[in-house]
Amino acid sequence: MQLRDARVVLTGASGGIGMAIAEALCAAGAQVLAVARHEQALASLLERYPNSLCWVAADLTFLSDRRKVLAAAEAIGGINLLINAAGVNHFAMLEQLDDSDINAMLAVNISAPMCLTKLLLPLLKQADSAMVVNVGSTYGSIGYPGYASYCATKFALRGFSEALRRELADTRVNVLYVAPRATRTSMNSAAAQALNDALKANVDDPQTVASAVIHAIAGDRRDLYLGWPERFFVRLNNLLPHLVDRGLRKQLPLIRRLSEKSDNEPPKS
Repeated sequence: MQLRDARVVLTGASGGIGMAIAEALCAAGAQVLAVARHEQALASLLERYPNSLCWVAADLTFLSDRRKVLAAAEAIGGINLLINAAGVNHFAMLEQLDDSDINAMLAVNISAPMCLTKLLLPLLKQADSAMVVNVGSTYGSIGYPGYASYCATKFALRGFSEALRRELADTRVNVLYVAPRATRTSMNSAAAQALNDALKANVDDPQTVASAVIHAIAGDRRDLYLGWPERFFVRLNNLLPHLVDRGLRKQLPLIRRLSEKSDNEPPKS
């Protein structure tokens, strides 16, 4: 896909990865409808790219707001790129989560992108060439303790991406699934960052992820897994899950201890 010809709906545009993708798209000459609940985080980008970027206020868990996004996409003459980058996370053992936490992750991470994609597919199919990009996670391929609900949503998003790609195989719409590893964003709680530090995990900057996503879109890729050794562990988990089971069991005491701290953190606004 030629990015200078892209007309994009980008969800989660005020988040770390989403904002970095928005900036990269605008710099490449794309027209971007940035979907986010609040405008403040996007103010600087909106000022820098007044002719390329506009903001659509929406909470995608509501059908009425998804229809606002559809109307905005129709107003610019249609779209040929949908990037589902909105997501929420909560590092905690399953027993520590309220039902509302679980339901929020399911609603934002899987129900909203599925429903928005369904709504926008007729517009995407009208384009000469189009793409749906679903931003998942390495945890969409490896079930990790402390992230059971988050993993469930990202496993679902990966399965949705695979099935949708096959549903659209006889159309001009491609589907790209992106699996970042740990990324330095405000979505990570202090306890989650402490776990990454203790495990000496590699943590990418949002700009690194955005650059990889942009190249994958331009190259019409079907999937993108970021980071080494994370790509190796994804394959190992597929082939020899018992080895991964044993490795992660050794980390359980640390994960349990830090998850208790996460449980005591005040919620982010």
